[in-house]
Amino acid sequence: MAKPFTRKGSVQIAEIANGLIDPILAKRAGINTLLLGSWDEIAGEQFAGCSRPERIRWPRQDGPDETGGGFAPGLLTVACEGARALFLMHQEAELISRVNSFFGFRAISQIRIVQKAVNIPARKPKARPLDAREKSRLASMLAGVEDPRLREALERLGTGVIGRSPRQR
Repeated sequence: MAKPFTRKGSVQIAEIANGLIDPILAKRAGINTLLLGSWDEIAGEQFAGCSRPERIRWPRQDGPDETGGGFAPGLLTVACEGARALFLMHQEAELISRVNSFFGFRAISQIRIVQKAVNIPARKPKARPLDAREKSRLASMLAGVEDPRLREALERLGTGVIGRSPRQR
């Protein structure tokens, strides 16, 4: 696990929350917040808005398996809305491959798809691209920032703020 960003004793709230939530998710569902947070990329654009991982169940092991490692891949349960579940079934092998790539090892071998409503919060619309005047204004505001990582982060923030339409502010 990556060390959380600290500055003079401060810790990011996301790190604290993940530290509290991950053990509960691992015990009850066999998943973690990283899997949930990366699900849109794993499932792909076609299924990101209509599916979510619910649980991974690994088979009980009495001793080492035939490979001697003592681990057998599990069963991933995915909730999917309505008729999209049928399309997801046809992409099962691809999804298994993507989930295993995410974990970095053969974590799952099967997917169980359950049809149910998936409540995904409404996504904020993306900020519009900045015009030349707005880009130069932002660049002038950041001219005094010497740290390249800080400047890049502030530029992303500034682009998001300036690029929002007035009704989004």
